[in-house]
Amino acid sequence: MPVAAPEPPPPSGAPRASRAGLSRTGFLARPFAKSVAAVSLSAVSLAAVAAFLTAWGEPAPAQTKTDAPQVAQQLVARPVQVTTVAFKPRDAEKTFVGVVRARREIDLAFRVGGKMVQRKVEVGDLVAPGDVVARMDPEDLRLELESARAELAAATANLNQTSAEDGRYRSLTAKGYSSNADLDRKSLAKEEAVGRLERAKRSLELAENRLSYAELVADAAGVVVATSAEPGQVVSSGQTIVRVARLDEKEAVVSLPETALADARAADAFVTLWAEPGRRIPARLRELSPQADATSRTYPARFTLTGADASVALGMTATVTLRPKEQQEVARLPLSAVIDRGHGPQVFVVDAASRTLAARPVTIAAYTEDQVLVAAGVAPGDEVVTLGVQTLLPGQKVRIAKLPGSTDMASAGLKEIRP
Repeated sequence: MPVAAPEPPPPSGAPRASRAGLSRTGFLARPFAKSVAAVSLSAVSLAAVAAFLTAWGEPAPAQTKTDAPQVAQQLVARPVQVTTVAFKPRDAEKTFVGVVRARREIDLAFRVGGKMVQRKVEVGDLVAPGDVVARMDPEDLRLELESARAELAAATANLNQTSAEDGRYRSLTAKGYSSNADLDRKSLAKEEAVGRLERAKRSLELAENRLSYAELVADAAGVVVATSAEPGQVVSSGQTIVRVARLDEKEAVVSLPETALADARAADAFVTLWAEPGRRIPARLRELSPQADATSRTYPARFTLTGADASVALGMTATVTLRPKEQQEVARLPLSAVIDRGHGPQVFVVDAASRTLAARPVTIAAYTEDQVLVAAGVAPGDEVVTLGVQTLLPGQKVRIAKLPGSTDMASAGLKEIRP
């Protein structure tokens, strides 16, 4: 483009009015240049707005006078972040992991001391009432029995002798040939012999019982879960030989924190097994320890399994679930979703058709550390604004948008929709 030649300076003899006119012209030219710069800046701003809308997924508007209202309308529609309302029980189910055990576990032991010569069961063996579990060397016990029998025979003979003497002295005393003192001595000797005979009889019974104790017998049906002695070992009276778990009643043993004690007493319980995840076994609380464990600070609890069959083996991993009997359905929303402008708590719900906001009063059931439990005022499936509600107004047009760089909002329960 050709460059215009500069105008020559005015002659030195030119009137001052002409110079003043030139000065006024230059003064008026400066605002004109600023206006041109402002127009250029507006064009740059319009281009920046177009780039911003393009980044949010909106088509860039053409820089024409006819599209200006559309650009203004898009700027009014504010991006918001929402969550979808879902009503769930206020008190969620609580689960605790434990193991299946028998309600009664019996430690079988010999009632006399001696050398164990045989153990007939191993861990896992089933026993029935009357089955012999172990045997002890009976030789010493047999000798004690023979000694008791001999003592009984001696006591019987002594009683016969003292009885005969007592009869003779009674006859002599009646005829006057013996004194009453002699008769008293013979009568006391007879009574002593009677007592000795009774003691010998009881000793014989004890010896017979001790001999029978040489065989350790199961007194109830069950399964052997532990052994504590081996054949050839000398054991004392009462020392555990085997442990038998009865199979007539099974329980799930868990440890409860102090926050779950009330639920354990009042809630319905059922048990699921890791071996059979789809099976639910009804349970009831039978025992709750009144004192916490000194190490874990938890309370041992035992839940009786109702209708547990042979497939529920002892030692299986069991999950005890506590479900409240009467529970309220509530919607859990972030604390930032609720606003109170002097008319009670409200939330902003996005209308799906018009994409405008509607302020709805809600009934609050409770507050938690980061959530509010809404009992009424919203319906399942409503989209509630969760952020920036203090700057919103009813009827305002909004857009449900995904924030840049947000990747884990869905896992937090927030709905993300690209426009």
